[in-house]
Amino acid sequence: MNLLKRAFQRESVEGYLEKDGQMARVLSTKDLIGLGVGTVIGSGIFILPGHEAANHAGPAVAIAFLLAALFSGICGMAFAEFSSAMPVAGSAYSYGSVIYGEIIGWLLGWSLILEYFLAVSAIATGFAAYMNSLLGQMGMPLPTSLQVGPDQGGIVNLLAVLVILVSTFILFAGLSQSKKVENAGVILKIAIILLFIIGGLFFIKPTNYSNFYPKQFQTGLWGLGGITAATASIIFSFLGFDTIAAHAAEVKNPTKTMSRGILGTVVISSTLYTLFAIVLTGIVNYKKLGVDDPAAFALQTIKQTQFSVVITIGALIGMFTAILALIFASSRLAYSFGRDGLMPKGLGRVNKNHLPQNAIILAVVVETVLAGFIPLSTLTNLINIGTLTAFMFITFGVLFLRKRKDLQHEGFKMPFYPVLPALAAGLSLFLIIRLPMITLKLYAVWVVIGLLWYFFYGMKHSAISSKKNK
Repeated sequence: MNLLKRAFQRESVEGYLEKDGQMARVLSTKDLIGLGVGTVIGSGIFILPGHEAANHAGPAVAIAFLLAALFSGICGMAFAEFSSAMPVAGSAYSYGSVIYGEIIGWLLGWSLILEYFLAVSAIATGFAAYMNSLLGQMGMPLPTSLQVGPDQGGIVNLLAVLVILVSTFILFAGLSQSKKVENAGVILKIAIILLFIIGGLFFIKPTNYSNFYPKQFQTGLWGLGGITAATASIIFSFLGFDTIAAHAAEVKNPTKTMSRGILGTVVISSTLYTLFAIVLTGIVNYKKLGVDDPAAFALQTIKQTQFSVVITIGALIGMFTAILALIFASSRLAYSFGRDGLMPKGLGRVNKNHLPQNAIILAVVVETVLAGFIPLSTLTNLINIGTLTAFMFITFGVLFLRKRKDLQHEGFKMPFYPVLPALAAGLSLFLIIRLPMITLKLYAVWVVIGLLWYFFYGMKHSAISSKKNK
């Protein structure tokens, strides 16, 4: 019983604020929206609309994106409330440690580290695929052995490795430089997406919408099986806003800035995703969209080949900014683990430029190995389950946050309390259940590994234990 009592001991916000004092507060609302949109509008918008339309929802994929955006927006409100009340690094990990206890916080952080590391690697692999295609069109293809890892008959996915290393170089240039690159990339990316949406309106064929939600996808409760399956898969596209919360220790005026950054990201991203899906399925019949570059394919179909190159460049920029933002977020989470002693304390140190240098190196090494040598097709849904687990605990955690009298809470508050937080937690659990069984089994293995690490290393070295022994 003492062991369980110790595992559920809670961390204090004051302790986190004191330790995070070494981080520089330099990020504004604009910077947060740049980071958020930079992550959300990544590979998802250029790949998922086509795959989900072809395999699960037809043109009704636009509804799936809208539902995913609505759900993510509700969860975003919970993250906005937590980050306003607790402007500390670590996102769901830190929030969970304060509200539920250290072991739950650790498992949420363990889930998020899986999400971030795999997301960087998956997006880097997507970047490499687009870049290899573009190089092939220019007559400068890389050898096949440098396009895929050993499991696929090659040596290494060279471009996937290089894009992560280039992103890391930019991050080490300092927060001010990396946010400028991120913001510029986001503006250019949005401009290219808007060009596709506006230009594509002139090539829409209404007949492509005639079978808006195809009968073969109308399974499950009320025939919504196809749409809910697509929505569960699309959650991966909206993982960016929760990464914003990882930077709360580096934000100016976090009480107001965090909520504006998170909710602004959700509004901008959901609008672009939904319009993109509507135009895409209007240009080409959904049955033909099960390809990795549906936007470029659609433009080639309507003989607008010159613009397909522009879309490819937009996709590359989109994925690059997403990689940059996710390495940023994953290193801050690793820093939080080191800060609290749940992983080696060296990860919690920052250099003279206020950067968690060791945490960045760890994140990049893991992400580079995954991207360069391991195919991620089987593991992609693990990104979704890590996100959804964090959503479930944080939305439900709002019920406990409001009752904490020891926390100053003058910032943003989630509306329709307590119904909306409870509803969002229930929806998160429902979407987890909708994921493939292999995903649930692999995630269970990951959780067991996390628990073993916590009980054999984390509990002994954590900051809570150190305070207790003094």
